[in-house]
Amino acid sequence: DSELQCDGNRSGHLQNGEIGTWFGAPVNEDVIRLIAAHLAEIGDKLDRDVQTRVVNDLAQHFLNENLSREEIMRQMSRVVRELAQAAPSDMEQEKVMLVLTMILVKKIGNAVPSLLQRVWNTAVNFINQQFHDYIVEMVSALKQ
Repeated sequence: DSELQCDGNRSGHLQNGEIGTWFGAPVNEDVIRLIAAHLAEIGDKLDRDVQTRVVNDLAQHFLNENLSREEIMRQMSRVVRELAQAAPSDMEQEKVMLVLTMILVKKIGNAVPSLLQRVWNTAVNFINQQFHDYIVEMVSALKQ
């Protein structure tokens, strides 16, 4: 049985020590920890570069009920790509964009908590559309 966390989510720890599957492939919990630690390190470097104005502008798009999911996704993509251009060139572009997407979710969720579910769902869809193959490659490389 998985453990219920205080926020209502399951902890992700299963009896066999694996999280389960990620994009259809079995994944070891240690692999996930390595990926998460690496992404967190990059995120710490990029977090301070994401200006409040950018976060507030994107939050306004999420607040606009008249915008379609596709339009909001386009706005998120535009913002992530613009922010990624300012990132250090020695980092993989896909990794930078993935981390920036997560930073935007965190910052918008902190600024406007009522948007967290909408922002999270949009980010998950954006990541699935834009970075699916990259994530699969990252997991495969760490499993070897």
